[in-house]
Amino acid sequence: MDFKMTWAMLGEHMDEWSGTSYDQAAVVLKERVGSAVATSGMAPETQEHFRQTFLAPLRESLAAEGPTAIESGHCWSAAAGPLLVALSPAA
Repeated sequence: MDFKMTWAMLGEHMDEWSGTSYDQAAVVLKERVGSAVATSGMAPETQEHFRQTFLAPLRESLAAEGPTAIESGHCWSAAAGPLLVALSPAA
């Protein structure tokens, strides 16, 4: 089933991606948010903290909870710190 993933880092970055693979969605989220974090000016230690504390749990939640919601025709969203991720069925 096609779905759309959107995400935002509070006051910094917003993006979206569409597809059918939750594994690919998690990879895209990691790459694109990781890129935004890498160019944010954060110290390397702060970047790693962001990835471990905010990004990793959302990727896990996306993979665990997202498919059930989307396949039921519902939206899914979760936030960790300044990062919000949402999935919605494609129109």
